Amino acid sequence: MNKVGYLGPKGTFTKMAVDGLFDEIDSVSYKTIPACIDAVNAGEVDLGVVPIENAIEGSVHLTLDYLIHHVDLPIVAEATVPIRQHLLVHPSFEGDIGDIEEIYSHTQAISQCHQFIHQNAPQAHIEYTASTGQAAQLVLEKGARTAAIANEKAAREIGLKILKSDVHDYPNNHTRFVVLKQDSQPLSLEHTEKNGFKTSIMVTLPRDYAGALHQVLSAFSWRQMNLSKIESRPMKTGLGNYFFIIDVNQEYDDVLFPGVQAELRALGCQVRVLGSYPTYVVSDEKIKQLNQ
Repeated sequence: MNKVGYLGPKGTFTKMAVDGLFDEIDSVSYKTIPACIDAVNAGEVDLGVVPIENAIEGSVHLTLDYLIHHVDLPIVAEATVPIRQHLLVHPSFEGDIGDIEEIYSHTQAISQCHQFIHQNAPQAHIEYTASTGQAAQLVLEKGARTAAIANEKAAREIGLKILKSDVHDYPNNHTRFVVLKQDSQPLSLEHTEKNGFKTSIMVTLPRDYAGALHQVLSAFSWRQMNLSKIESRPMKTGLGNYFFIIDVNQEYDDVLFPGVQAELRALGCQVRVLGSYPTYVVSDEKIKQLNQ
């Protein structure tokens, strides 16, 4: 049986992704995204599950940058999970939102609920945590006039009560999680709803010159390869130096992708395949079952 590491503690959305993807899996909680990724890299666990993008707040830059700059671990699967953020308080709390003095949560969760906090709890001091599960645990320990933004699973497992449900600013809130492994063999999960196949590529331009990005995209375009995402991130080597993450909605093959790589390298680009992997969807019904 594979051992899976995830961003913990219990009650995080990442743990929900793990439970939605795997049946009867041995899972290990890690306090931070880098710690989870390092555990896969060191062989402490066979697989690692970490968040990579949210529909409201965009990419989880810590995950992307760590995969690019610190380890060489392929993505072997992806899962999209519906996200419902709730305002959780200590079970002894009897006030209303205006009585809350501190709100704890992960930076992504706080950002997903920015307008709710601004309009309903402007008096509250925001404290950022490594995960939503950790935020819930802190509220249990501190009690008093503290609150956490986290999910229903955290409320149930840690023993908090939901003061206000669905406090995220936009209803279509989903997060993509990636599964990491030391080898690049795609992960097949027969009991989970499959939603296609994707190949992620990192491209570094040789220099900043007019039309460089257009030439890169043309290598995909004339081959009629559909791109679902292109994002730039700093190389961390100086201002103006960027690499690009490109997601292609198809499996790596022996014709089109080698042709793209050869064409890009002829332009002077550096190219690295981050993974070619199946994409899965954890349904609302599955999440409801997990929260029971």
